[in-house]
Amino acid sequence: MSNIHVTTTINGDSVEYLCAPEETLLDVLRDRLGMTGSKEGCGTGDCGACSVTVDGRLVCSCLMLGAEAEGREIATIEGMAAGEVLHPLQRKFLEHAALQCGICTPGILVAAKALLEKNPDPSEEETRYWLAGNLCRCTGYDKVIRAVMDAAAEMREAS
Repeated sequence: MSNIHVTTTINGDSVEYLCAPEETLLDVLRDRLGMTGSKEGCGTGDCGACSVTVDGRLVCSCLMLGAEAEGREIATIEGMAAGEVLHPLQRKFLEHAALQCGICTPGILVAAKALLEKNPDPSEEETRYWLAGNLCRCTGYDKVIRAVMDAAAEMREAS
């Protein structure tokens, strides 16, 4: 089978690539576009390490075909900071030591950002529920939740 030409937007930039029909969006991001922030933890959509947003909706990029990105708006961890200025979530993850090995961190950050865009004032229970699809074997989650709640408060004050 021949490759498929895709034109999409990733982190605000127009991007074109060729991909095989069976190639996942995760593989396209990592192998074709050099965007290695999204990780493959499971390849079955169970861990959230490969989380990105597509048209504002949180998705596991290991479950989406690269060809399905045609005409869509994709946001990855690479687009989270504004140049050298970290997003409040990224800063709070550092301040709260809410990361260890780093495999899950990009997916959790993308998911947390999607949560705060949808609900800028989530309860701890809502935050835990929203992030339940992002598995972490290192942190125990409490520091992650504290970091997200702290970032949410800071972002509300700033707006």
